[in-house]
Amino acid sequence: MEPERECRVLSIQSHVVRGYVGNKAATFPLQVLGFEVDTVNSVQFSNHTGYAHWKGQVLNSDELHELYEGLKLNKVNQYDYVLTGYTRDTSFLAMVVDIVQELKQQNSNLVYVCDPVMGDKWNGEGSMYVPKDLLPVYRDKVVPVADIITPNQFEAELLTGRKIHTEKDALEVMDMLHAMGPETVVITSSDLQAPLGNDYLIALGSHRKTNADGTKMTQRIRVESPKVDAVFVGTGDLFAAMLLAWTHKHPNNLKVACEKTVSAMQHVLQRTIKSAKAQAGEGNKPNSAHLELRMVQSKQDIENPEIIVKATVL
Repeated sequence: MEPERECRVLSIQSHVVRGYVGNKAATFPLQVLGFEVDTVNSVQFSNHTGYAHWKGQVLNSDELHELYEGLKLNKVNQYDYVLTGYTRDTSFLAMVVDIVQELKQQNSNLVYVCDPVMGDKWNGEGSMYVPKDLLPVYRDKVVPVADIITPNQFEAELLTGRKIHTEKDALEVMDMLHAMGPETVVITSSDLQAPLGNDYLIALGSHRKTNADGTKMTQRIRVESPKVDAVFVGTGDLFAAMLLAWTHKHPNNLKVACEKTVSAMQHVLQRTIKSAKAQAGEGNKPNSAHLELRMVQSKQDIENPEIIVKATVL
């Protein structure tokens, strides 16, 4: 079921030779779902940095600008979507903002999907895994031009300066994020207590749309998905790409878009953990190579996910 007309995504993310993170995690699902994907590789590494070793190159902001100039000179800088994820460099991020703003001048309907990757919580303690000076750039420059953002709980707290202890706090934080610009906010994971119990992870979504008469309406949802006991890399990148696709196909139904995204995610993770355990062998802990997402094997699930996770409208 491809988009009615050609839909083109500019995805500015990491590239790995082996495995699935960044553009490697985003491109295949988007293509399978009918999108044209133009990739700028912000880094080219042998593999993700969770392995014992990695080698490779990093693209700087001048080189990003040069690539964009090439597209512009050929007048092929027309996009429907921009997708960005993990970035370590403030000048690179600022250049991304410039490019997004210019593309929005070309096409006022352009949708910028941003995963503001900055850090996460381990055992309840949040820590940043990018340089601290990226926070003000995300908060003051990036989020205001973004249309869809997918922070985790810690990143949502960083962006708003407000801690989340309850679901009510989370809804207020999402309203604060809407006020900063994006009309769709999904908090992809949180340490909130799930009604279904401790074996479930809560994600929350909020979509604010302006009706024809100028009134604003907000749809809010909660998604509870079974926890998978393993550390995966590339899941956030896959999530943002699939959310882009499913919000495109269901523009005013965040509930369905999230159900399809999270269900597909579950299918991929279940397949990956099963395969990783088999590769590691009885009683052994799977390593980074074993835990690479089973992307190609999950093609059917990505294309047409059986809904195994339902969202609750709040």
